[in-house]
Amino acid sequence: MVATNTQGLIKRLGPGVITGAADDDPSGIATYSQAGAQAGFGLLWTVVLTWPLMVAVQSVSARIGRVTGRGLAANMCRAFPRPVVLGIVLLLFVANTINIGADLAAMGAAVAMLAGGGQVIFTFLFAVASALAIVFIPYSRYVGFLKYLTFSLFAYVGVVFTAHIDWRAVGFGALVPKLALDKDTLMLVVAVLGTTISPYLFFWQSSQEVEDEEGDAEAGPLTEHPEQASRELTRIGWETGIGMAVSNLVAFFIILTTAATLHANGKTDIESTQQAAEALRPIAGDGAFLLFSLGIIGTGLLAVPVLAGSAAYALGEVRGWRIGLEHGFGEARPFYITIAVAILAGLGVVLLPIDPIKALIWSAVLNGVIVVPIIGAMMIVASRREIMGKFTATPWQRALGWLTLALMAAAAVGMFVLM
Repeated sequence: MVATNTQGLIKRLGPGVITGAADDDPSGIATYSQAGAQAGFGLLWTVVLTWPLMVAVQSVSARIGRVTGRGLAANMCRAFPRPVVLGIVLLLFVANTINIGADLAAMGAAVAMLAGGGQVIFTFLFAVASALAIVFIPYSRYVGFLKYLTFSLFAYVGVVFTAHIDWRAVGFGALVPKLALDKDTLMLVVAVLGTTISPYLFFWQSSQEVEDEEGDAEAGPLTEHPEQASRELTRIGWETGIGMAVSNLVAFFIILTTAATLHANGKTDIESTQQAAEALRPIAGDGAFLLFSLGIIGTGLLAVPVLAGSAAYALGEVRGWRIGLEHGFGEARPFYITIAVAILAGLGVVLLPIDPIKALIWSAVLNGVIVVPIIGAMMIVASRREIMGKFTATPWQRALGWLTLALMAAAAVGMFVLM
């Protein structure tokens, strides 16, 4: 019986794992690379600290969707005035659009680095291809292929076997929090927190739980089918823990690798895609650019639908549209138009006089700021018995959720004070 239950859990691992994979998007790669280059091993503790916080807040978002059968924004409308929720959703839409643009620009720059030619052309092609793929191909069909492209990120793990690494310094940097109270360091901490605990992932995982439940004829909201609660909440806990662990493991080794290669050789500010790729040279040699580009493109193609989709889910829930990536364009026209608008509007980032790597880091900083009110609203929803019934957030979820909000608020306030 135990073996059967375990097999069932493994088979059903889905939204939490995909969410974890999407968390290591181009913005994450750039931010973690800059953290390693700028601070050496000194910020490794941030990804160790954030793992339990990520698991808590992401499992809360998934719990809200599975318990109520509604997405996060729809449930916020039950707890707050609609204009307040619309304001939160618009903040999310703006942040996601900027993040999409930065991701697309990085993807275009990665191809241009390999093939030559204009970055803008490749960026435009990625935007159009992403929009068409989302509209005409069910996300569940191509997400499996894109997950394999992200495996190139594990090359960062391989570097530790070829580069000289002071493991005592690594252990100290990972386990002993150390923070210089200056503008650049605090901004980088906000960026790391924002790209690790990203607001768009809350809306995405919550909505994916709803879609999975609606696609299963035997399933239903846990408020109506409490007999399913033990199995489903256990699954959410396992898959979210696994997804976030993989995400943070990759983040840890990106920081470690760039610290051992770029920082150790005096390169403390990454100004271009080429410089970021140099961290992989110890293991890939002249193939470093190809390996780095595969990681950027694979994670970008995986993340862009999540970024655009989470914004469309949130806006659609507030507006009462029919939503869902498994619906055809004719069935959910406003939903897909919102996705297309978010992707195409993101192209405006390409026109800014800033390198894609810097744009990615700034998008992470923005996420680190707007996530604060979104976590607060989500934790209030998860604690309301009139919304969640007897399946409100657990004490450990509430404790870690509010701790996450406090830490991210403190980092953001500190950054603004020192600017």
